Amino acid sequence: MQPTASLTPLTHSITLRRFLFEALERLGFDPAQVYRQAFQGADWVQGFSEGREAHELAPRFWQAIEPLTGDSDIGLHLAEAMRPRFLDVASYLLLSAPNLRQGLQALLKFQALLSGGLLAQLEEHDGSAWLIIDLNYRGFAHLRQQSECLSLLLFKLLHWLTDEQLTLQAVHWRHPAPRTHSEHQRLLAAPLHFSAQHDALVFSATWLDKPSRHACAEVFQALSREAQQQLDSLQEDRWLARLRYQLARQLDSGAALPTQAQCAQALGLRTAQLQQMLKAQGMGFRGVLDSVRQACVSELINTELPLKEVARRLGYAELSPFYRAFRRWFGQTPQAYRRTRRGSPPG
Repeated sequence: MQPTASLTPLTHSITLRRFLFEALERLGFDPAQVYRQAFQGADWVQGFSEGREAHELAPRFWQAIEPLTGDSDIGLHLAEAMRPRFLDVASYLLLSAPNLRQGLQALLKFQALLSGGLLAQLEEHDGSAWLIIDLNYRGFAHLRQQSECLSLLLFKLLHWLTDEQLTLQAVHWRHPAPRTHSEHQRLLAAPLHFSAQHDALVFSATWLDKPSRHACAEVFQALSREAQQQLDSLQEDRWLARLRYQLARQLDSGAALPTQAQCAQALGLRTAQLQQMLKAQGMGFRGVLDSVRQACVSELINTELPLKEVARRLGYAELSPFYRAFRRWFGQTPQAYRRTRRGSPPG
């Protein structure tokens, strides 16, 4: 039996790409040429007319943009060139909400509309609000230019919503510190923390409950209904696909497997909520992890990696439980499967 990958592909909104096109042009670049070079012949307009594109396409652009432009701070400069505007239902929810707290809570509720790989949370600690905006991709620990672009763009949006009054107490990024920080300080004017646990904007929590002069209750309710309809229409199961994706990403990275409680927190759920949602699907957390391992092994078993390394990447400390799982999944040992694929006689 041949292993087959079964992880549901995630998608994201093309809103940011529209902003990027405009910003590249303002910075003097030809956006179409930049994308053609970044994608190296791949279909860079895929999904453009439908308003969504494959989540895994984004790293191609963000890995290529610095060498293509020769600008080591291109992420910040792209965001600087962007004009905060509202192009989708999620951003209009933020605009029409009674206050920043309710607007951000709506944004978090419908964050899968922005990106299936986004794990955003709003936390409060000692009078400070932490807006966590971790955007994740399999095979990438972090994409510096994208993280910095998104952080500055979101800050500009919050700054505009608060009549240019909100300032940042700190900015956190998961990527290592670049050689110079002068542009970061100029544009964000806040203490910077690199190699952090999360990408996050930190500001005074007093801003969360201040009434918004842009508020419109009727519009907010109508947009909430529209956002829910859009979320329901996504092909990927919004929470289960994201749970499976994040587990696969952890396996890819070789990091310690997250607990059910940690996964629930990352998805903005209580542990009991996640348990109930899995139960309603006839599943348990261990079963989801097992299915993700089964999907991931189909990507690893056809490589030249030693079986011990394949087992380690799947979170097995020993070979024996990996062998038992592989036989349960595919009816044969990993060695037998590899021999069959390579056309070698059984030995």
